[in-house]
Amino acid sequence: MKKIIIILFLYFLNLNSAYSIAPDVFVQSTVNRASQILSKNISKEEKINELKSIASETVDIRGVGFYSLGSARKVLDNNQKKEYFELFENYFLKSFSSRLAEYTNPKIEVYGKKILNENYTIVNSVLVSTSERPEVRIDWRIYTKNPNNPLIRDLIIEGLSLARTQKEEFASIINSNNGNINALFKVLEDFSNR
Repeated sequence: MKKIIIILFLYFLNLNSAYSIAPDVFVQSTVNRASQILSKNISKEEKINELKSIASETVDIRGVGFYSLGSARKVLDNNQKKEYFELFENYFLKSFSSRLAEYTNPKIEVYGKKILNENYTIVNSVLVSTSERPEVRIDWRIYTKNPNNPLIRDLIIEGLSLARTQKEEFASIINSNNGNINALFKVLEDFSNR
């Protein structure tokens, strides 16, 4: 009886790990989905809406938002945090999807990965060159705390971290307005309402 319980336990353990998604497979699957949308014969607005849907599923928007806020997040009360995340999510989805919608059919090939620790893996890829653009190296910082639900935390394009760039931009807005967080809120809101 004890042997059967151990065998069943090992079976369920293996079954559970069989459903975890390798970070490199997750990235390739995500870019393939985006590429299919971009090659569809639909309006730019429809593409943007479909890309927003993919981003909502695959990007840790909350984690990116917290990181982008930097040390300013420590002084926010609960209401301000709630307001910030609503504004940031709208800002992020619009910014991400409208930029990506400019590409007609980007081909991204994943070629490697480096496990940093149990929470993070860097996935290496390239945006394949065409006659109009050169090859671009893109590294993906994947949050893997839950192996069944990996999430994108950052894109590093030719060595430049988009999350860090955004964090610096937000800090600059807050600092140039004497530390007033509402100035950042207004910038995010204005961008989303454009």
